[in-house]
Order: sequence, then C-alpha cells, then structure tokens
Amino acid sequence: MRSSFKGTKLTALLLLGLSCLVCYFAAQSFMSMWEPEKIYPLEEFQEARLSDYFEGIKGTPADQPVFIQEGEEEGGTVLLLCGTHPNEPSSNLTGVLFLENAKVEKGRMIVVPTANVMGFTHNGPQEGHPQGYTIETADGTERFFPYGNRLSNPIYQWPDPDIYIHPSSGQNLSGKERSNLNRCYPGSPDGSITEKMAFAIMELIRKEKVDLAFDLHEASPEYPVVNAIVAHEKSMELAAMVTMEIEFAGIPIRLEPSPKNLHGLSHREWGDYTDTMPILMETGNPSQGRLRGKTDEDLVITGEDKCYSKAMELGKLYIPYDGDQPISLRVARHTEAINLFLANLEFIDETKTVTVSGIPDFDEVLNNGVGYYLRPGEI
Repeated sequence: MRSSFKGTKLTALLLLGLSCLVCYFAAQSFMSMWEPEKIYPLEEFQEARLSDYFEGIKGTPADQPVFIQEGEEEGGTVLLLCGTHPNEPSSNLTGVLFLENAKVEKGRMIVVPTANVMGFTHNGPQEGHPQGYTIETADGTERFFPYGNRLSNPIYQWPDPDIYIHPSSGQNLSGKERSNLNRCYPGSPDGSITEKMAFAIMELIRKEKVDLAFDLHEASPEYPVVNAIVAHEKSMELAAMVTMEIEFAGIPIRLEPSPKNLHGLSHREWGDYTDTMPILMETGNPSQGRLRGKTDEDLVITGEDKCYSKAMELGKLYIPYDGDQPISLRVARHTEAINLFLANLEFIDETKTVTVSGIPDFDEVLNNGVGYYLRPGEI
C-alpha cells in the first residue's frame, strides 16, 4: 500500500512539474507579443506620441507612436490610421509601406501604424490564428509582423459588460465591443482605456486639423461590405471620383455611404465630431473569414484556401476569388486608392492638396510583392 502511495505521489509531482513547464513556455510565447512592432520610417518622418494629444493615456498601454512628415510646400493634412483591427494585416502593412517610402512634397502626412496597439499584444487562440507572419524584403531579409486581435487585450481592460452602451449615442452593442476601437468613437476622456484611446485619436484629428482621414481595414470574403470604400457624406463627392477611377482601372470596388444611425465607427463619428473627411476602406482577407479551412501564416500571406474556392463556386462570396487573395494584392488596393484620393483632393479644395511621391502603384505592388518596398530592417 505504501509503495503504491509513493508511486502515485511521484506521478502527481511529475505531472505538476510538466504542467508548470508547459505554462512557462506558453507564457513566454504569449509575452513575446508584447514586444513593439519594428518599423523603420524614413528620416523625414518625425515621431510624436498619441499622448501628446490627450495626456489621459500617457504611460498607459494605449499610448503609441505617431509619425508626421511635412512637405516644403504648404497644403492640406492627411491621416493614415492603420491597425485598428490587428487581425486585418494589410492595414498595418500599408502603413509601414508609407512610413518606409513616402516623400511628402506638399502638405502633411500623419501615419499611425498600430492604431489599437493593445490589440497587437495578443491574438485569438480560439481562432487558431498565427502570432505573426514573415515578409521577405528585396535583399532577402525577413521582416516579422504581428497578427493580433480585433479587440484590446483583456489584461488591460477587463471585464467588459454584457451590454456596451455607446456613451455619446446610447446605442446598445455587445459588451465586447467596448474593447473594439472602431465601436468606441468619439471616445471618452473618462471611459475605458479603449474609449480613451479613441478620444485621443479624435483629439489628434482636431488639433492637427486633418483634412482627409483614412481608416484602413480588411473584411471576410463572405461579408457584403468588402473591397469597398465607406464614406461619410462629407467625403462622398471625393470618394465617388476615386471609385470611378479605380473601376476604370479594372479594379472592382464598391462605394458605400456611412449609415447615419450606426454609431461608434470612424467613418461616422470622425465626420460628425470633427472637420475631417473620413474614409474607411476594406479589402478581402480569407484568414479572418468564417468559411476558411486551415489557418496558418501561409493563409495570411497567400489567401489560398480550398474552402473559399468552393464557396466561390457556390456563389457565397462578395469578392472575385480565383483560389487566392495574396496580401500584396490587398496592400496594392489600399495604396492605389490612397494615391488616387490624394491626386483628386485638389479638385475638392486646392488649398488642401497633399502631394506624396515614392509610393508604388497597384501593378508595382502586385507584381513585385509588398516586401520589395520594405526596408531590410535593423538599419
């Protein structure tokens, strides 16, 4: 009996030790996502902090870098807000491409590459998403980018309520949306940390007198608002001009009006609470869709998925899908649209012109790959 008890005790201790070891390595893997994303902006960009616009987030996980470049000629100001949803990687990657290539000749460009910086510190384990993906640059260097979560990390904001009552409108949403940056605008200086971050972004737009503001996104191929531009009524004339040019170039895209009764989103609240012209853009990302099959880094980069090929055959998708949807295509759509918006801005108001060189067009990004336009790193 005593021998049996000793054996059981030893087994228990071994299992406990093994559990501790597994927990240790799992914690190391989880905490590796807390490292800030490595970006190598051109020296023309000056770095500020989001807390410069609202001190209420200073020293908190919501604070993050804001990059500003001013041209030699006076003009308008454009904002690229990237990484609102960190599981939509072409958004963040487009921001990085602009930071590492854009030369502003007239006006100013502001780039926020990791808008919900807290979402980049974790991913969705129940989704099976990878923690990141690797892009090869022109010289063969590999750049690693995090693949985060749509929501702020719960270690910074917990618990969320069962029902989220949007502060300024009283609109009722699912409780988890209090951790969704793109449901929290115009934000609140006294709210949750995500609401404070939204308020800081609104303050940036107001204090920098941003004329044209982009919020870059991706959507599931089966989601109706995908490969689309969503425009506030302030932005609709400009968005219509750009949509026609994109379609004329053979790139399918939809133009959607911002719903007036759907609150908390950038394309609505930026326009209602500031003087900017808001634009939200969506590309098709199979790695975040509900119909996807195997979920791994390859899916993030290539968009190749047999399940989506079958869904296309059944007419269940809202984008053209020929077996893949590579990240270079998705970044190319964003860069091309931004280029065209800037080119047409002067026709709305020539005093708001922003001229930027160094950004590749659609065919260049698609044919060369996005990695061709990224700096090798560790510069």
